[in-house]
Formats: sequence, C-alpha cells, structure tokens
Amino acid sequence: MKYSEDLQYLRQVGKRKWILVVVLVALTHLFCQTLMLPYGNALCSLLPQSKILVAEKISLSNRESSSVVESAKVGESLSGTLSNFDDVMSEDDEIDVRVINEKDEVKLLSNRSVVKSLENDSDFVEDAIIENDDDLFDDAVDMDEETTIQNGVNHGSGSVLQKNDESRRNLSLEQVVKPNGELSADSQLDANRNSVLNDTKAARATNSSSVVASNHLDNLSLATIADSNESSTGDLTRLLPNHSLVQSDTHISGNGLMMMNSTVKKKMRCMLPPKTVTSISQMESLLVRHHARSRSMRPRWSSQRDKEILAARLQIENAPLLRNDRELYAPAFRNMSMFKRSYELMERILKIYVYKEGEKPIFHQPIMKGLYASEGWFMKLMEGNSKFVVKDPRKAHLFYLPFSSRMLEHSLYVRNSHNRTNLRQYLKEYSEKIAAKYRFWNRTGGADHFLVACHDWAPYETRHHMEHCIKALCNADVTLGFKIGRDVSLPETYVRSARNPLRDLGGKPPSQRKVLAFYAGNLHGYLRPILLEHWKDKDPDMELFGPMPSGVASKMNYIQHMKSSKFCICPKGYEVNSPRVVEAIFYECVPVIISDNFVPPFFEVLNWNAFSLILAEKDIPNLKSILLSIPEKKYLDMQLAVRKVQRHFLWHAKPVRYDLFHMTLHSIWYNRVFQTKAR
Repeated sequence: MKYSEDLQYLRQVGKRKWILVVVLVALTHLFCQTLMLPYGNALCSLLPQSKILVAEKISLSNRESSSVVESAKVGESLSGTLSNFDDVMSEDDEIDVRVINEKDEVKLLSNRSVVKSLENDSDFVEDAIIENDDDLFDDAVDMDEETTIQNGVNHGSGSVLQKNDESRRNLSLEQVVKPNGELSADSQLDANRNSVLNDTKAARATNSSSVVASNHLDNLSLATIADSNESSTGDLTRLLPNHSLVQSDTHISGNGLMMMNSTVKKKMRCMLPPKTVTSISQMESLLVRHHARSRSMRPRWSSQRDKEILAARLQIENAPLLRNDRELYAPAFRNMSMFKRSYELMERILKIYVYKEGEKPIFHQPIMKGLYASEGWFMKLMEGNSKFVVKDPRKAHLFYLPFSSRMLEHSLYVRNSHNRTNLRQYLKEYSEKIAAKYRFWNRTGGADHFLVACHDWAPYETRHHMEHCIKALCNADVTLGFKIGRDVSLPETYVRSARNPLRDLGGKPPSQRKVLAFYAGNLHGYLRPILLEHWKDKDPDMELFGPMPSGVASKMNYIQHMKSSKFCICPKGYEVNSPRVVEAIFYECVPVIISDNFVPPFFEVLNWNAFSLILAEKDIPNLKSILLSIPEKKYLDMQLAVRKVQRHFLWHAKPVRYDLFHMTLHSIWYNRVFQTKAR
C-alpha cells in the first residue's frame, strides 16, 4: 500500500513537471514570436493556416527623431498606409523579411509551365498592361499594379488587402503579362486601382487604429544629377488637374508621440512630376565626361584581358573616318566610324563567361513573349552563343549574371507585403556566392560583370550589392541611379509571338500617312491625363485616345493607326520607359518621346535626333505647333532614318549582325571599354 501511494505521488509530480515544461516552452515560443512578428500577432503562428504571412523584424539605428511604429493587425487595411519601409528608412536600417508557409519554407516555382503561362501570346499590346508598377506610392500605399488586375471588380465588404489578394488569386499568370483577347484588362486595372484607393480612404476614416509615425515622413527626394541644379517641372505642375501637395493633420498624443490623423491624403509618387529634370544635352555632356574619365575602381591586380580592352580603346578612338557604309546609316549614329570599329573589335576579341550558378526559374529560364521579353531573348541568345561565350572564366573580358527580374518578382514577391527587400536580399546573397567562389568579382568589384533586366523594379533590386556592375535596364531613369556612360538603356520590346517576332513588321510610305499624330492607351501616371486633356477630341489632325476597346478589330485598328500616322506619341506611364518607342520604329512611325529623365536606348552610339523627337513634358500644350513646324524635308529624312535603324531593334531566333542582340551586347562592351582602367 505504501509503495502504491509513493508511485502515485511520483506520477503526479512527473505530470506537474511535464505540464510546467510544456507551459515554459509555450511561453518561450510566444515571446519569440512576439519579437519576430511585426504586429505582435503571435497566436497566428500556432494555428494552422494556409495563408502566407510576412514576418518583418525592423531594427532602427542612428535615429535622431522618434521611430516609425506600425501597430495595425495583419489583414487590416491600415497596414498598407506605410509603404515600402526601405524607401522610408535610411541605409543603416536593417530589414529582415521572412516568408512563412505551412512547412516554413520558401518554395520557388520551378517548372517550365510557369514560364509558359507568363509568356504573352497576344497579337497586340494596347498599353502593355503592366507597363510600370514600381514605387506607385510615395510614403503611402505601395501597391503593386499586378495585384489590382482581376476578372471583375470585387465590391464585397472585405478589407482592402483581402480584396487585393483575391484579385491576384483570381488572375491567371497569363493575364498578368498579357491582355486577354476577350478581357479588357487595362480598363479593369484602372477601375480596380481606383476601387482599392477608395476603399483605402474609407478604411482610414473608419478604422479606429492609429498609425504612430515620426515627424520625419516627407516625400522621397529624387537623386539629383551632376550639373543639373534647376528643376523645370514648375510649368508641368501647373498643368496637373490636381497638383495640391500632401496634406496631413497631426496631434500630440498623451505619451508625447505625434499621431497622424486618419484623414491623411498622400499623392502617389508616380502621379507627380520629377523634382529634377536632366535634358538630353546634359545627358550628352555626362556621356562625354564619363567616357573621358572613368569612375570605375582600379582592378586589384592586372589582367591580360584588361590590356586587350585598353588596346581596343586606342583603336576605337583612332578609327579611320567613314563617310558612307553599305550596312549602316551614318546620320543615325553619333560617330559611325567609332561604332564600326568598336563593333568589329567586339566580334573579333570579346569573350564572355556565363555563370552556371543560380536555380530556375529565376536563373537560366527566359521569358520569350510579353512585355519583359527583352531580358528573356538576350538570356536565351547569350547562353546559346558559341562565338562569344567561353567555358574558361580566365579567358573572359565580361561576366554575365543570367537572372530574370520578372521571374524574381513573380517567384519571391509576397502579395500585399509592400516590401521588396527579400528580392534584393536574394540577389545580394547570389552576388556574395559568386564573389566567394570566384576571384573575378573581387578583382574589379563587379565592374566587368553585367546584367540585363527589363522589370521596373530592377534598379531597386540591384542597388548597392551590384552597384558597380554594368546594368542593361529598360527603366533607364537618371533619377533612379542610372549611370550614363556605364549602364545601358535596354529597348523595351513587346514580343507577341516567340516563333515569329517580326510579324506585322513595317508600315505605309510617307505619302500615305495622313494622320499627323496618334496615341491610344491607358491613363497611367500623371502625364497621360495631361496629354489627353489638351488633345483628345480637340483637333482632327491629332488622333489621341484613351484605352481602346478589347477585341481583334480594335487591335488591328491600333496597328493600322501606327502604320498610317506620321508621328506616334510615346508618353511615359508610371515609369519613364514605354514599349511604344520600339513599337513606333517597328511600324515605321517617327516616335515622339515625352518622358523627362529617360535615357533613350543605345544612347552611347545612336543619334536619336535623326529619327525621333524628344520633347519636354512641359511642351505638351504646344505639341501640334511643334510637329507642324518640322519641314516636310526634315520629316522625310526622319522617316527614312526610322526605316534604317529598324534593324537595330529586331529580335531574330538566330542573331544577325547589328540586330537587337548584338546592339545590346555592343553597348555593354562599348561602355566597358571606356570604363576599364589599367592597374
């Protein structure tokens, strides 16, 4: 009996100990989760759920003023009021983003069907549905444009974030990249964007939660350009229908922190003109200066390849004078003699090593159709090239980082997270892996490495850790860090058919082009509404429209308009780049580029004044008078030049001389030649 009582007592003590251990473990787990999760919602990590959560640990350092604190819960619409933390904080701030699913793993989409679904097989791009989706808000809701496209507007009573997430789930991957022949995704994009914005405002007014913020939340300042001390956006700002500045009401709470009123109104960054404008003449001056004096770091040790490049530079600078050439059109080039000699030397001596590291689908898996096809076509043609590519990196003059910025966004960006730090971190870890495995990166700091990226987020994704690389970017915006003379402006080409990228090529002769100017598309950004406000239905010679209806007939009508117009207007959208520039050349229409701070493609070798008009945004009210002031002889010369340079903007399944693949590669080579320093 005594032994039985002792045994029972021991069992009770054992149970208590186990209960105590379990309680301690649970409390420790809750405490750790509270530190990790940004909203303190630790219980969510203990409950089974299929939704993806984003855990952000933000540590602020070296702050003189009070910190930005976000206390809204996951799923509430107020969580979107503070946009991309990386844009708000300083470089010293540390942001750790983790993507957590049921198995606590980040899974990449790796099968080829994902890329096929992303590729666009549409016959036509009315406005390049996802033309620009970077930094849509400045210190406000950082919405990804792709999250607002859906197969119908959801007017339910759910929160803004839930509606945004549902729209992304309801959208097929094909629709993310292309407009469906039976679905006017462009119009839905604008409708859903407005719906989300309205719901966000309503949520701010009704939500009882308050966002505690510092007094230091002002608009992002765009990078200023050398020798550009004056801004010419004053006139353009007056053209804006609603150009009021950010307004906010604040009050001091009991604990001394400044509280933002729920009626805060923020202007989207893409809806405001740039704070600084760099003219084409200033860009040309920067190009000459940077080619004359390289800013790249001196290599840590000498290389035979550097000597070969420096010898090539001497030959290029002393190229024999050419006045005419059977293959090239001299007026379309800054210096045809230098270009010809440089191109020949590239063909003869350039060798490139393509890194094998990197997992699909982000690496080594190109997208051949759609809006971002330029990076995909280059990747495919580069990796399959036997003339330039070498297997021994010691023989290489340049090193290619073969990643897709579009697949990076599609695979890693967390919907509704309003944070792209994990995308940049992924490339940072990749570059560190390359630097640890190979000695070539460390020799030049990455100055002899290059990347080709067409997504609008690429300037952000490659910031800092790939800062010294040569970047071929579609989003060639000098205010976003584009380095003239080192980086390359990549043409944004909308490829409708991977099998036949030259379909519908060409246009009518000048004598049959009766329309003075043509434009049709969505009202993305701040500039296009201004353009249509001045010229839509105002003049029979100026055929400027908004979004064209969906359908095959409308698509062909758009193409016929470009084929029949003298000038094709190419205004910026959310970002400076637009596929219309190449579209105009494709249909032999003289492009009229209206996009401040945009560096035209192949700017280092092409003379864009010979085959295009580049106008300041403030000149929109005088657009017709400017076009009519061009003499007929001048227009005929420009239209001829468009036909001559067309070959430089075409993709071929098997690359040919002077095509888009070789022109991109040449600009990378050309800029590297003038950036190379001797040890």
